[in-house]
Amino acid sequence: MLLTPEMIDMMLDSFIETLIMVGIAGVIGGAIGIPLGILLHVTSPQGILSAKVFNRTIGVLVNAVRSTPFIILLVAIQPLTRLIVGTSIGTSAALVPLTIAAAPMISRLVESSLREVDKGLIEAALSMGATSMQIIRKVLLPEALPGIIAGITIALVSLVGASAMAGAIGGGLGDPAIRYGYQRFMPEIMYSVVVILIVFVQAMQSLGDWTVRKVSHR
Repeated sequence: MLLTPEMIDMMLDSFIETLIMVGIAGVIGGAIGIPLGILLHVTSPQGILSAKVFNRTIGVLVNAVRSTPFIILLVAIQPLTRLIVGTSIGTSAALVPLTIAAAPMISRLVESSLREVDKGLIEAALSMGATSMQIIRKVLLPEALPGIIAGITIALVSLVGASAMAGAIGGGLGDPAIRYGYQRFMPEIMYSVVVILIVFVQAMQSLGDWTVRKVSHR
């Protein structure tokens, strides 16, 4: 069965909702996750601002969120979602768990990228009297930038998958896939959603890879 014009319009609206969810959650998650990842790195035992207790405490909280399956997180924080956006269904409601899932993921990816920076560069900066903030801004972040962008790309791709699961509360491409493709036995809807998501993820990954090549100086 071919998609009707009404179905195509519905899919287009759902795709736009997915773009909004992934975009906003990615931006807010990055705004939280990138500084958090820097903090995790510099306060690690080998970091320039080593603080073991603080680092371990933050690390436990980050790992706790990361280890929670998204579909469980989606349900578990519904009271918080209602408090923040006033509803627990729809696109706006999905933004809260998506952002909460994105931030710790990005923080760990950023931390991992910073860990790959040549320690000799940091030692050289310290020997020249650079402050901790100068090392972060002029050594760590520039050197780790390709890895950070690659990590954010991975996080955004993961958000696309999570946004499809968010269709359980309405919104995005997951909504028609569940309501029509699964519950009403309309496989053409399900297959269309799968194809759109594959193309979307491929485009996002290609853009991320291109950006990494542009900023990489190695």
